[in-house]
Amino acid sequence: MLVTGKELLDHAQKNGYGVGAFNINNMEIVQAIVAAAEETNSPVILQASQGGIKYAGIEYIAALGKVAAEKAKVPVALHLDHGTDLSEIVKCLRFGFTSIMVDGSKHPIEENIAMTQKVVEMCHAVGVSVEAELGKIGGTEEDVTVNEREATFTDPDEAVRFVKETGVDSLAVAVGTAHGVYKGEPKLDFDRIKTIAGMVDVPLVLHGSSGVPDESVKKAISLGIHKVNIDTNIREAFAQGVKDFLRDNPDNIDPRKILGPAREAMKQIIIQKMHVFGSAGRA
Repeated sequence: MLVTGKELLDHAQKNGYGVGAFNINNMEIVQAIVAAAEETNSPVILQASQGGIKYAGIEYIAALGKVAAEKAKVPVALHLDHGTDLSEIVKCLRFGFTSIMVDGSKHPIEENIAMTQKVVEMCHAVGVSVEAELGKIGGTEEDVTVNEREATFTDPDEAVRFVKETGVDSLAVAVGTAHGVYKGEPKLDFDRIKTIAGMVDVPLVLHGSSGVPDESVKKAISLGIHKVNIDTNIREAFAQGVKDFLRDNPDNIDPRKILGPAREAMKQIIIQKMHVFGSAGRA
């Protein structure tokens, strides 16, 4: 069942759990995510980055996501991750995405607010929910790169102003995570999460959650995080599944045999994440 991101996150906020948002790039990844969601009875967000859309094509990504959602026994949202380009956002709306992230975090707050207001007005007019980002999350997410020096934590007072002036449905906050593979263990600013969650009424989003210890994720959810983004862990499972199969079957050339184990490996890591997020049994 295809639903909006707002429907999923509002329920998660009311009931104190996190919804997993997993990046999709091809059919096997989509299948792994939905199979895991059905097995755990979890609501789930399929999200595509601008890079993922460029790789697969908007037609393929949208069709895969919508078919998976329509066939799924659980609620599924189709979400644009890190939309920095207005034309890309409009394209996703045209192709049936039910949730949009506008990322104006690289701009000064005034420009970020103005850009986000424009996207909120456009999306809300057609019943699509909007996530935005305030503060700068370090690392690289497809074509968005922020180095460690430029990474800045979200200011709680600015968050209040931002949510009030833009009307966004959820807010991605910079609280110590980073995109990509971590060099060491990330240290989350739990006090900042708690403070922001106490000052704004929208669900908060944790980007760069692969590699964050499970207990830290659980604590962040208890303090106000209700959407948890995972991509790197899926890539790792995919790559390891392919490597293991080809190591044991070096002469096999059947894509189905090669990618099948990778799909299963991804499904298992996603199932584990859904239990950590508390979304299992919430669909």
